[in-house]
Amino acid sequence: MRRQNRQVNPLRIVFAGSPAAAVPSLRRLAAAPHDIAAVITREDAPLGRKKIMTATPVAVEAEAAGIPIVRANRLGPMTEQILALEAELGVVVAYGGMIREPLLGGPRLGWINLHFSLLPRWRGAAPVQRAIMAGDDETGAAVFQLVPELDAGPVYATLRQPIGAHQTAGHLLEQLSVSGAELLAGVVDALASGTARAVAQSGEFTVAPKLVLEDGHLDWNAPADRVDARFRGATPEPGPFMELDGERVKVVDATIAHGCSPQPPGLMELRAGRLLVGTATDPVELVTVHPAGKRAMPAVDWWRGRPSGAAVVAS
Repeated sequence: MRRQNRQVNPLRIVFAGSPAAAVPSLRRLAAAPHDIAAVITREDAPLGRKKIMTATPVAVEAEAAGIPIVRANRLGPMTEQILALEAELGVVVAYGGMIREPLLGGPRLGWINLHFSLLPRWRGAAPVQRAIMAGDDETGAAVFQLVPELDAGPVYATLRQPIGAHQTAGHLLEQLSVSGAELLAGVVDALASGTARAVAQSGEFTVAPKLVLEDGHLDWNAPADRVDARFRGATPEPGPFMELDGERVKVVDATIAHGCSPQPPGLMELRAGRLLVGTATDPVELVTVHPAGKRAMPAVDWWRGRPSGAAVVAS
């Protein structure tokens, strides 16, 4: 007799997430037979120059789907409210806060987390950005069981994703958010059917702390591939930049100028219609820049509009 697959019984779920990278997972679970009792997301925050109070992308998605929303930057004060939902499983995708006891042990099946790295490499808040900055050839996603220690729980499932030579953190995270949503949905179904099995993490771990503004500062004394890795890892946030004549200039688009003759690190000059900056190896071509107080523009136009056309050392 052929063995039948175990039935997936719908679970009552509470979902915690905030940024756009968590939306595909929420959307995928909302389309499944499971019951999402509520969505936990961070509070509305002021965005843009006009500081308009804006809901998180997850809050927008939840509201459109008619799912109850709990807005909280800290879960401690909301513990009783969340436990009262009587969820069987908690699901976290980039919520932006720690889940501690007694909330951690509340659901019958605990909490699982979709994390955008190949654990135990890059535990922490910025795994995709740190992987690119470190020059990793690949990354991926992992669904693991939450434990008190940061991103250290046993892993249910993983997927691997090559890092393209020209991929920015934004582009790579967008890809992983979609493929990771399918990975997560599979683990939720396995937990519902009682077939899920987690394996303890093994090997040395690395830490991926949250990026700060200075992480986007381009160091022209480094080799070109390291400058490029930092540029891509810091795009779109916190944003790569250089300092020139005491002003910060955002670098919107840049590429390694392979085949061009070297020039001193930080030395900027116009060559054959291209604005090049020297590094420890090949020059880097600035394609688009965003000067302070102005709009983004072609780097060549910005350079030609400066008071002096002489080469200037950038830092």
